Amino acid sequence: MSITEDEARKVAHLARIAVDDSALPALARDLSGILAFMEQLNEVDVDGVEPMTGVVPMRLKRREDVVTTGGMPEKILANAPDAREGFFAVPKVVE
Repeated sequence: MSITEDEARKVAHLARIAVDDSALPALARDLSGILAFMEQLNEVDVDGVEPMTGVVPMRLKRREDVVTTGGMPEKILANAPDAREGFFAVPKVVE
């Protein structure tokens, strides 16, 4: 599939990209090259290939899901800009 200069101008307009008229032939060639590559990819036989999210199989580290009280309120509140009576203090936003 070949992209014309008019089609390249329309794509640039839709993408909100300012392209000079002198750069349109190069843009049209680049877009045509991208489409040609996509057509090449469509020829690849992917029957039986399971979709994946990455090229390296990974498994996240697992830990036991245990409910705790935290046991470290002092450490947590040490990061607060303002803490009072064991709680985060925040400015009033609703009157």
